[in-house]
Amino acid sequence: MRPHVTTNGANGAPATRRAFLAAGLAFAMIALMSPDRASAKPQAMTAPEAYEAAKAGEIVLVDIRRPEEWAETGIAEGAVALDMTAPDFVKQLVEIRRKFPKKPIAMICRTGNRSNYATTTLDRQGFPGLIDVKEGMAGGPNGPGWLKRGLPIYEGTPENVKERLDALMKGSQ
Repeated sequence: MRPHVTTNGANGAPATRRAFLAAGLAFAMIALMSPDRASAKPQAMTAPEAYEAAKAGEIVLVDIRRPEEWAETGIAEGAVALDMTAPDFVKQLVEIRRKFPKKPIAMICRTGNRSNYATTTLDRQGFPGLIDVKEGMAGGPNGPGWLKRGLPIYEGTPENVKERLDALMKGSQ
């Protein structure tokens, strides 16, 4: 079962996932299309691979779960948190891409379903350099997950979320 995205549409009504991601298409197409782009499907990596790559500064790791999920389990160390149901989600991803044009953006969610959906959908719309952290934070059919592997986390408070995103965009992460 796919998660339901509850972003607000133009008239305040809930938007569908298709409308949610399509809203970012204009940003992505203008900012991201490149003649050297060659992607068939977004890459995937395990939680330990994502942790090591984030620690080494090789990727931008983005936790796309909701704020209540961040508060419940914490956020993967090395990740910034962007709520994929927020109206400005794609805009924020475009800003990260502009800041780090050559660095892959790896997305992690709870079990890998949302990250797979988001990376695949955005890749099809021309957003380059995406990686799916396929086992997610809690694990599932694709692996045990970040938490069960004992990988480090930080507290998912609104203050920490803002601080980490600000640090990334200032280039100090």
